[in-house]
Amino acid sequence: MTSAKNRLIGIASLVVGILIFSTQDAIIKALSGDYAVTQAIVIRCIVALPILLGLVHLEGGIRLIASRRLPTMSLRGLILLVAYTTYYIAFPALPLAEAVALFFTAPLFITVLAAVFLGEQVSWRAATAVVIGFTGVLVMTAPGFGEFEPAILLPLASACTYAIAQVLARKLGISEPASVMTFYQNGVYLLGAALIAALFHGLGLVKATHPSVDFLVRPWVVPNLTDLLLMAACGVIAAVASTLLTHAYRKAEANHITVFEYTGLIWAPLWGFLFFAELPGPKVIAGAVLIIAAGLLVAFKTPVNSAAVR
Repeated sequence: MTSAKNRLIGIASLVVGILIFSTQDAIIKALSGDYAVTQAIVIRCIVALPILLGLVHLEGGIRLIASRRLPTMSLRGLILLVAYTTYYIAFPALPLAEAVALFFTAPLFITVLAAVFLGEQVSWRAATAVVIGFTGVLVMTAPGFGEFEPAILLPLASACTYAIAQVLARKLGISEPASVMTFYQNGVYLLGAALIAALFHGLGLVKATHPSVDFLVRPWVVPNLTDLLLMAACGVIAAVASTLLTHAYRKAEANHITVFEYTGLIWAPLWGFLFFAELPGPKVIAGAVLIIAAGLLVAFKTPVNSAAVR
């Protein structure tokens, strides 16, 4: 059973990690009209590499990289490559708020998968909190039912694969530090994105009519200094935030903390106000209140037994 201290550490790590990660969405959205998503990922990963090596050293020494769990960690990295790539390529086709809201079905997937594969008990409080949090998502974004846009499937696919990866992190967390898991995750991103770009180049796929597909297959170009710095900033963001998110799911049971993923929808309107002069309306405020209420419901719940190991 997870201790109260570990649960609070997990909650704090998740909230801070989501806050840091939220700034990356705006950057990727801004770059999506001119660059390939694979180019942004490769530059991000190159910048993140020395930072992650430093984190591994601080957490226990570079020797930790020689892990016996390499195949499983590489598999987790591959799953997350799919998760974040499908998430990013939705940005050119969907409003940022809609893409983010659809991705925030991830806690629903995590709660179900944790119960099925980790044996974690889902109390009525945890289940209620997830429902309240997701209701906040719906209130905040007020999705409609107009003409079907295939790109809406991308953040949903991202949410599902992200959930699988985080549940797998709970299993790996028994023996592997967060920094080591993030290091391998970053390595798979780097190699995977480069191979995808090379594949499309070799096949002569350089343009598509759908903006999401075009963002994926577009050829690489030399970025200007500002855009290069933005891509590099994503490396710092990813290194720090990925480690925090991985640490969160190592320290606490998934169904105890997953609702705090919803705090990402609090930061989205804030960045909109600060960078794009967008004022949050009543529905955004109401949604944020529900999300915060859901988080508090989980934070002060009575611990439940779990088959998962700390």
